[in-house]
Amino acid sequence: MSDFVILTDSSADLGPDLIAQYDIRVLPLSFTIRGLTYQDFPDHRDMDPRVFYDMLRKEENATTAAVNVAQYTQVLEPLLQAGKDVLILAFSSGLSMTYNASSMAVEELRDKYPDRKLYTVDTLCASLGQGLLVWLAAREREKGKSIEEVRDWVVSHKLNICHQFTVDDLHFLKRGGRISATTAVVGSMLQIKPVLHVDNDGHLINIGKARGRHNALKALVDRMEQTAIDPREQTVFISHGDCPEDAELVAQMVKDRFGVQNVYINYVGPVIGAHSGPGTLALFYVGVER
Repeated sequence: MSDFVILTDSSADLGPDLIAQYDIRVLPLSFTIRGLTYQDFPDHRDMDPRVFYDMLRKEENATTAAVNVAQYTQVLEPLLQAGKDVLILAFSSGLSMTYNASSMAVEELRDKYPDRKLYTVDTLCASLGQGLLVWLAAREREKGKSIEEVRDWVVSHKLNICHQFTVDDLHFLKRGGRISATTAVVGSMLQIKPVLHVDNDGHLINIGKARGRHNALKALVDRMEQTAIDPREQTVFISHGDCPEDAELVAQMVKDRFGVQNVYINYVGPVIGAHSGPGTLALFYVGVER
């Protein structure tokens, strides 16, 4: 394996299993709820996601913060001092300032460690879409590719990572300014569920709507049918806001419809879940376009 570190942040929502298997380093972001701030570690050592989502259901308000330059430097500098090169794959700049912080840290540290290779890429991805891209990059590294080759592969393929998702409670999108208060109230009354994706600029975009939860989940799979590349050969990623039964239902849908063999399921972590709410369900795969 090429001897360089792949570093991402916890908004990628990768679980400890894949992180350990593919030797991925994860910088935890933070969230605040009930006046206390927690680190979003992949193993959820600070807070179980089920506890977090139960708090949201009780109308507790959660806020999040991007990682800053100093936090990046604290993680990166020991790696550089140990002679490691580092490739950072950061949370979409369309949704967070995390990538900007990584860029500033990289510029500072390049001058200090001129013999080391240090790169950062704006993934323009979120949740397990980011996780899928990071996992695929780690697999490219396993093939023996250099840090520049893996970086260039990520840049070339990141817009093929499709994000299709829906939310169960429109009021979380209203709180984040994604929809109006009127849309949230009327949509909730009529059981209208939005169908959203992350576009080529890394922004959250509403692309449709469905009447009722089941139809919204089916709409995600319908979108996959329109855009996926060789779905039978893919590992599909699914993340959920404490609705594991729905995640399993969507997993079965893609298996039945496309012959998908491998599906990876994990929670939407608190950093994204604070803005999407309980009942979020997201489907990620490689497609011809987003």
